[in-house]
Amino acid sequence: MQVLTETVRPAVVRHKDQHTAYVLLRTLTGLDFFGHGFARIFTGTHLAGFAHGMVESMAKSPLPAALTLASGYAIPPVELLIGTLLLVGLTTRFALTLAYLLMFVLMFGVTMKQDWATAGSQLLYGLVLAILYFTRAEYDLTWPRLFRRL
Repeated sequence: MQVLTETVRPAVVRHKDQHTAYVLLRTLTGLDFFGHGFARIFTGTHLAGFAHGMVESMAKSPLPAALTLASGYAIPPVELLIGTLLLVGLTTRFALTLAYLLMFVLMFGVTMKQDWATAGSQLLYGLVLAILYFTRAEYDLTWPRLFRRL
């Protein structure tokens, strides 16, 4: 009996540590997306200022200004939504899929601008999102699982 307890215990501790690491990474990523969206909508020059600033920063890219402006208005609310969903911890599959779609749009824009440093940091976002996506099924609550717990 003693040997069985000692061999099972590290696996349980490891599982708890993995769960804690997942929740911390999901929360940190959620705060990042939430902060981006919130700051761009509610602080500084607000949403319009962000959108028009994006048009200015993308002026040398081959993308039409109207497309860049529309993206500038759409991106912050999407970031805010993704961040909120990741912070809450429900519907994370949807939130992570939406985050990947956003990253595809952002990656396309920065590569058209030839901003390779930003493209590199966006690859890191992709890696973090992949880690979260890959590990989420075991640790996240879905709405039905939440209601079964109540």
